[in-house]
Amino acid sequence: MTHTAGNGTFTAPDSPGPERSAPPPGGTAPAPPRARRQPYEVPALLLGLLATPAALSANSATTTLPDIGEDLGVSVSSATWIATAFGLLMAVCTPLMAALLKRRGVRTVVPACAVLVAAGTLLVLVAESMPLLILGRGAQAIGGSGLVTTAINLAGTPRRMGVVTAGSGILGALGPLAGSLLTEHVSWHAALSLSALALLAVPGVIRTAPALPEEGARTPFDAVGAVVLMALVSALVFIPRFPLPALVCAAVVAAVLVVRVRTRPDGFVPVAVLRTPVFLIASVVVCALSTSYFSLLYVVPRALKDSEGWDAGLVGTGTLVALLIGSAASWLLAAFSTRMSRAAVLTVLLVLGVLAPVTAAVAPWAALMLVASGVSVFVSSSGQATLSVYAANSVPDGQRPTAIGLFTLCYQLGGAFGPALAALLVI
Repeated sequence: MTHTAGNGTFTAPDSPGPERSAPPPGGTAPAPPRARRQPYEVPALLLGLLATPAALSANSATTTLPDIGEDLGVSVSSATWIATAFGLLMAVCTPLMAALLKRRGVRTVVPACAVLVAAGTLLVLVAESMPLLILGRGAQAIGGSGLVTTAINLAGTPRRMGVVTAGSGILGALGPLAGSLLTEHVSWHAALSLSALALLAVPGVIRTAPALPEEGARTPFDAVGAVVLMALVSALVFIPRFPLPALVCAAVVAAVLVVRVRTRPDGFVPVAVLRTPVFLIASVVVCALSTSYFSLLYVVPRALKDSEGWDAGLVGTGTLVALLIGSAASWLLAAFSTRMSRAAVLTVLLVLGVLAPVTAAVAPWAALMLVASGVSVFVSSSGQATLSVYAANSVPDGQRPTAIGLFTLCYQLGGAFGPALAALLVI
């Protein structure tokens, strides 16, 4: 059995190897040739280190905005554009990085993205104005999107994907605390520089990853399709800030994208991917689970503070513990999903995914609200790990990187929809 990991075709470990010739009479069988290192042999922990600092860096900004605004002489509301720019570019660049990975391979994408992360971190460290700080965070986000996409492409199995997604959930939960501590004891510049931790994994990934994609993957690039999809993603991400204009723009751009897909069926958004039911179901489900998780991430702490009278320290500690447990437990489902049917995995995700927000809405005790938060990150992270593999394996081999990029985009859109839904619920 063969798979494609965004940079060529490789043989699965359980595939039968080539037949070996029998040894000559009285002789010794020749030693089998040493197998070439495969894409999925890049150590899972190395992939986790490559991908998870993006989540840590994104969430570390949530506790630093007041200090940034005070130092730079802007309001906290204006300072939130730092987070908006980071999230927008992470989402927009994910499918672009998937296309680049398909065409140029890991050993081109990873060094280029590492340079962007390093350059962005340097800008953040010296930034004394909002434009320069946003530019630095933007470079971190673009580079981070490529590193995350590469890690997901090289994971290959739900168990290995679970290392990436569970690690992202754990570090994401630790992000606000890390940002607060670094801001208090060092500076907010250091708090916004955590993306650079991914650079520690770059040498090992380059050394163990395949050199080049297969030649057949280098198809003509659909620049128009890429621009249209980026415009659609941008409109969707801006819905929380500008609901009506963004919705109108999203509807118009979506219509343009439909026309583009019909005129260029093998373009940036391939028809072969969109016509695959497993991919569509997986993408819709992961977007819903992600939206639920990011909604509860804002709703539950607010409810604990306003309705239960918890102070900020108790809310933060309780939320942190719940998210850490849920993120760590998500790896268990990812690891054991290979022993379960696809229907069973989907049933677990959907049932728990519905129970989490319902429990948070009707729970008579604060503890149940925290349990709901833990369950929401559990199904979100394990859903990303398991469903991404289903989605990638359901499309033609040559479209696997594209499918993974579009699937990851759907997960990231939940980060935009969730806070907007939370704002409506709180109001």
